[in-house]
Parts: sequence; C-alpha cells; structure tokens
Amino acid sequence: MEKDSIDWYSMSDKGVLNLMGKFVQETRLQQNKTQQQVADSAGINRSTVGQIEKGNGGTLLSFLQILRVLEQLSVLQSFEIEQKISPLALAKLEQQKRQRARNSDTSTKPPKVNW
Repeated sequence: MEKDSIDWYSMSDKGVLNLMGKFVQETRLQQNKTQQQVADSAGINRSTVGQIEKGNGGTLLSFLQILRVLEQLSVLQSFEIEQKISPLALAKLEQQKRQRARNSDTSTKPPKVNW
C-alpha cells in the first residue's frame, strides 16, 4: 500500500512539530530505547526528549542530537545542495577545451639550415 503524501504547506507549525515528535518516538520505540537512554546518549535531558516527542518544540540542536543517536540523520538528505551548471556556462567550458596537442619540446624539432 502506498503511503499518502503529506501536504506540508497546509500543516500548521504545531502540526509539523507533532509529526516530527511522532517520528522520533516511533523510531525510538522500534529501536527499543527509553527516553532516558536517548537523552543520555544525546547529552540532553530526558524531559527534552519527551517535549520533542509531544510536539512541544525544543531546539534544532537537540533534535539533531536525537536524530544522530537514533541513526536517522539521513532524513536531512533533502537539504543537500546540488551544484548545477547552466547550459551557457557548460557551452563556455566546452569552447575552452583543448582541441589539439602542441609539441612544446624544441629538442625534437630538426635544426634550421641556412643556405
């Protein structure tokens, strides 16, 4: 069964925080870890983990620390920036490519003879 796509723009900020909290909680439970274990590994308070799981916010740093402990930093892949080159810049690079080789070594040229 295909998972329905989430309309992130129609969700309130509180709704997004709730969804993020549910993700953390479900992942933690799947890994059979307590809030205290996650908090200790992340270097934060257990209450912070609880607040994030309830969708009551927290800092971005705390959220990242929790994701790291749960080995879920890969969810941030959509933040990766791809370097794209414009067609015009690509055409300019193609023009700058060398078309032929030159022999810069003068010792292989035959000597000039003056008659």
